Amino acid sequence: MRMSQLFVPTLKEDPADAEVISHRLMLRAGMIRKLTAGIYSYLPLGYRSLRKLEQIVREEMDAAGAQEVFLPMVQPAELWIESGRWNLYGTELLRFSDRHKREFCLGPTHEEVITDLVRRDVRSYRDLPLNLYQIQTKFRDEIRPRFGLMRGREFMMKDGYSFDATEQGAEESYRRMQEAYSRIFSRCGLRFRAVEADSGPIGGSFSHEFMVLADTGEDTVVSCDSCQYAANMEKAEVRPCEPVTPAVKGSLTKVSTPGMRTIEEVSQFLKVRPEELIKTLILKTEKSVVAVLIRGDHELNDVKVKNFLNVAELELADERTIQEVTGGPLGFSGPVNLRGITILADNDIRCMGSAVVGANEKDAHLINVNPQADFHVDNFGDFRAAQAGDACPRCDGTLVLSRGIEVGHVFKLGTKYSDAMAATFLDADGKERPMIMGCYGIGVSRTVAAAIEQNHDENGIIFPPPIAPFTVLITPVGAKSSDIESAAEQVYQALWENGIDVLLDDRDERPGVKFKDADLMGIPFRVTIGKKALGERKVELKNRRTGDVTLVALEEIVDAVKRGLMSWSEEN
Repeated sequence: MRMSQLFVPTLKEDPADAEVISHRLMLRAGMIRKLTAGIYSYLPLGYRSLRKLEQIVREEMDAAGAQEVFLPMVQPAELWIESGRWNLYGTELLRFSDRHKREFCLGPTHEEVITDLVRRDVRSYRDLPLNLYQIQTKFRDEIRPRFGLMRGREFMMKDGYSFDATEQGAEESYRRMQEAYSRIFSRCGLRFRAVEADSGPIGGSFSHEFMVLADTGEDTVVSCDSCQYAANMEKAEVRPCEPVTPAVKGSLTKVSTPGMRTIEEVSQFLKVRPEELIKTLILKTEKSVVAVLIRGDHELNDVKVKNFLNVAELELADERTIQEVTGGPLGFSGPVNLRGITILADNDIRCMGSAVVGANEKDAHLINVNPQADFHVDNFGDFRAAQAGDACPRCDGTLVLSRGIEVGHVFKLGTKYSDAMAATFLDADGKERPMIMGCYGIGVSRTVAAAIEQNHDENGIIFPPPIAPFTVLITPVGAKSSDIESAAEQVYQALWENGIDVLLDDRDERPGVKFKDADLMGIPFRVTIGKKALGERKVELKNRRTGDVTLVALEEIVDAVKRGLMSWSEEN
């Protein structure tokens, strides 16, 4: 491909609406263009990277025994009603009616469609296991689409689904997909972690997320500094503290705390540490109002509480509800003499000594509270967010926090959908049983953006070679010369004939413009052909990632590029 023929409208300045690095650089490099909020067109450079990633996905899915299909994006409401998700999924599900007033949605995912497809034709255990996948456009009506391809409404996704006859078979399918995903992201040249995760609205018994590590990631990865334990913040476990008999400083006493509502205000006013306070959070669910107790220096993990209560909604109660439940205003709630409400407490409450709690009346707190004797708790559990420095729940190591971008998710669904939609088979004894399912997704377009978030510098993108739009960019510089043009063509043909994706910058532009565009687009290797080096039958080969420049004999450029690719592969 030649730059003079390539549609690559680069930009010199950062677009005003670009919020994150990948969004800014993909717009500037001419890879994407915005159509409307959260919806983008892929230009040739962007689409080439997308297709290279898709090919890696296909090769690994096929090697793992999965088969590619292509399912409709428009899905009838009846299937979603049958699975129970029509109302549960919420406003992200874009619903519409056809001319016959029948309800449909644009598919954000395809559990219902694939389950319906398989239940129609799979009858016997002999037809199982079955693993089907597709790469297709999805649509989720995000309330606040932002960050370019990182959180769009329309996006490219690989979604796959396994069907097994036994739990053992389902776990084997899950393991194969985990391993395949690890190979995919390794082949893409990305630094990533597979972390334990909450299943969310997809459902299922357990799941793992694949996180590309990047300082700009919006997700928090919790991992151990000694073992392989890793989880996202929603799922990260906290090891229970060792049971002790805490010391109590004195008898329970009410003290005046005028206008002191927050942990910081109360701790400073009473001259105690935040970890000596107990936060009493009054929360509303779709079923009831509950109180959750956590230590003053800790944060609530909403997902853990929702899962424990088996509820879909959880939010802080309004001031009126707090007044009705506790008898006191917001900011002064406490567990002592709290009646008529379920009280949950984080495990660390068990290990506290004298504590400070709200007195359930305005401008008052209680001190010297004994958590073992002065109030009732219905259930203890792990209800707080993990913090850096916490003990690892698996070993004697310590938890550390890092930033990541979710690019893949694997779920063991069990029989959630097959039960709801009667996707059954006859076992060897002729007994009807539900198929055991797994679900496996990769955000293809999101992975390209995540690769840029992880691999860039002040000059532009630094693409890993496997997903770069081109592997080599040939840049002739200097005054027009038949020798330079002839050498450029020679290098171009040699690389092309050896199966190396190559782009020739044949534009009539200044060298500075060409070099800036080369760095911006992130092509891994640049071959510069100039008059001085060419006089010695040599060209310059620059590694975009390291910045190293070497002089290479014209006839040896193919081998030099191959060595560069081999070196990159070995380092990764």
